Amino acid sequence: MTSRRASLSNTSAALCAIAVSLCSAACAGTSEAAAPPRTAFPAKLVLTAVAKGLKQPTAIVNARDGSKRLFILEQQGKIRIIRNGTLAPAPFLDITSLVKSGGERGLLGVAFPPDFASSKTFYVDYTNKSGIGNTVIASFKAGNHPDAADPASRKELLTIVQPYANHNGGQLAFGPDGLLYIGMGDGGSGGDPHGNGQRLDTLLGKILRIDVRSDAAPYRLPKNPFGNEIWAYGLRNPWRFSFDRGTGDLYIADVGQDEVEEIDFQPAGSGAGANYGWNVMEGDRCFKKPGCTKSGLTLPVAVYRHGEGNCSVTGGYVYRGKIEQLRGIYLYGDFCSGRIWGLRRVGGKWQSRLLLDTPYAISTFGEDEDGELYLADYGSGTIYRIGAP
Repeated sequence: MTSRRASLSNTSAALCAIAVSLCSAACAGTSEAAAPPRTAFPAKLVLTAVAKGLKQPTAIVNARDGSKRLFILEQQGKIRIIRNGTLAPAPFLDITSLVKSGGERGLLGVAFPPDFASSKTFYVDYTNKSGIGNTVIASFKAGNHPDAADPASRKELLTIVQPYANHNGGQLAFGPDGLLYIGMGDGGSGGDPHGNGQRLDTLLGKILRIDVRSDAAPYRLPKNPFGNEIWAYGLRNPWRFSFDRGTGDLYIADVGQDEVEEIDFQPAGSGAGANYGWNVMEGDRCFKKPGCTKSGLTLPVAVYRHGEGNCSVTGGYVYRGKIEQLRGIYLYGDFCSGRIWGLRRVGGKWQSRLLLDTPYAISTFGEDEDGELYLADYGSGTIYRIGAP
């Protein structure tokens, strides 16, 4: 492999390995009206530390239950809670005994459904201890105490065999349609040797969509374009994607191979069966051979090149919080360089701008119940709130 080169057991290598395959579940409601788009970017961003002492954080999520809690995933298999700026000493959930962690494996994603306040059920994505570490999507229930889940409530929904240890995806998010979306990498190695990205007979290299709301066990298949779990395909490793809580639009950050990192865009109400191009293309360039056919492919709305420390995109969220100058801007970063960019569409054209150069290994972004955004520094285990001067 070329874009993910080493094991997380080595600290410096870890900062290049996790971003390709490492999950915050997005707030996916469309009840909030999106404000008219602004045409300017802020001069810079300001980061404020809100919690320290986490171990290899992989996701930052809120439960949309009015509790204002942030749930932080630790790669080895724990979910921690930040409440009112304080990190709770006891984990919300500890499944380290079930999780194979290391490299690009571990506890990678969590999503809370819109009815979590009443159902108490939530969903996780992790690699298990079978074989090389297969992907498992499972549900758990919160226990009698709101800050403690019940490990015995585990129900396995889906297991996907992984041929290699890398490119596991890991993102979970409920869409505006109330369905659960799942990000799956192409299975790993390098260059997609099995062609999984373009194949429709495998769940690898895809965005999946399932219905967990019904009584059908373990889930019901909605009306997906290919009659199975696949919603969209042609993805290498969609480590982080999110729905804009104001519009329902879907933003997908797909980690590149050798040269290009990309942001894909799916307008609300569309995108069924979209082919994002991997491994015919990597970002905006032909990958397998020059002069490739781009017909039928959904091309990225933003790309950036490797070099100057860049190597692995970490997708974020469209900001919908209280800071007016940030509203409507999609924020994303690079795990290796620590840079953060803003992306917005103005007059039908996409504009991207570098907003901050940080020293952090940005493993994930997160969104709280008020639309404020956060990021995690994988190396130090610090969670930062994003603001503007």
